[in-house]
Amino acid sequence: MKILVIQQKMIGDVLTSSILFEALRRKYPNAQLHYLINEHTFPVVQNHPFIDQFIFFTKAAKNSKKELLKLALSVKASKYDVVIDVYSKLSSNIITLFSAAKTKISYHKTYTTFVYTHNVKRKKASESKSLAIENRLQLLEPLDIDTQLIKPKIYLSDDEIEQSKVFLKAHGINLEKPIVMIGVLGSGANKTYPHQYIAEVIDTVFTETNAQILFNYIPKQKELAEDIYNNCNKETQQAIFFNVFGNSLREFLSITHHCNALIGNEGGAVNMAKALSVPTFSIFSPWIDKATWSLFEDEKNISVHLKDFKPEIYTKPEKTFKNDADKLYKKFTPNLFKEKLVCFLKNIKN
Repeated sequence: MKILVIQQKMIGDVLTSSILFEALRRKYPNAQLHYLINEHTFPVVQNHPFIDQFIFFTKAAKNSKKELLKLALSVKASKYDVVIDVYSKLSSNIITLFSAAKTKISYHKTYTTFVYTHNVKRKKASESKSLAIENRLQLLEPLDIDTQLIKPKIYLSDDEIEQSKVFLKAHGINLEKPIVMIGVLGSGANKTYPHQYIAEVIDTVFTETNAQILFNYIPKQKELAEDIYNNCNKETQQAIFFNVFGNSLREFLSITHHCNALIGNEGGAVNMAKALSVPTFSIFSPWIDKATWSLFEDEKNISVHLKDFKPEIYTKPEKTFKNDADKLYKKFTPNLFKEKLVCFLKNIKN
């Protein structure tokens, strides 16, 4: 049997959807399990023990109908028995349609039902506080796979872990003392906690833990990260290793493996830290639905949302406030969740 899972989305989505392979492998131990993803998201599923082959959705396929058709025809030539389309957008609709698989599964949309043999309706509420996980596992029901919640995992090699240890020591990091990674920036301005506010959070982290602090950012974001650094107290600045960061996603993952916590903007970095079993404290953008993405929360994985403290604002679904993100962020002051943050920091020190 050959099964293809399609998830042409961002890093957090690709990581979350990788749980399907663990369940599929249990049901079909001898099947060939393939994953079609955007090429830049590969590092979060690299070395995954249940995925036999990766197919990359390239920029060429995204920008050219001819290249998309070539990809769809190559999928058809592979003769898959089952296609599970988690992405469920036009390009994946086309790829699935061409696949000629006998079983085609995706989420229910009135205008694409003809493409799939099984159209699964998403849940609107979670039974386990992990709605994104539950909705993905629902896609396995047509295959008679009934499974408990599965936590996404990232698989680092021993060499990667050792090399990151050497890297950190070479840059003056003491591995015997607490290390905290700060997700200083979100994937966009409307997912980024205001600079002066995240600086206050970083000051609290240092005051409570005396930790060595790393910033998660990429080179093109350096100026924004520097502004956050400059908003921190002078004492906190002394504890920030501003120029210590991974030059690739795998390097970031390997460095994060050695951290006591990741704290900051909710997004891919938080999901990756959870998949590495690193405790997280995440700050949701005011327009993102926390119910869907607050995965596997406990005393070591905490998230906060403006709705937690000012529910009266949310007379409509969160996504309708996307254009009001800046205004709502200003209401989301750090003092609202400082007590929660301090409690979290006490837990990670123990």
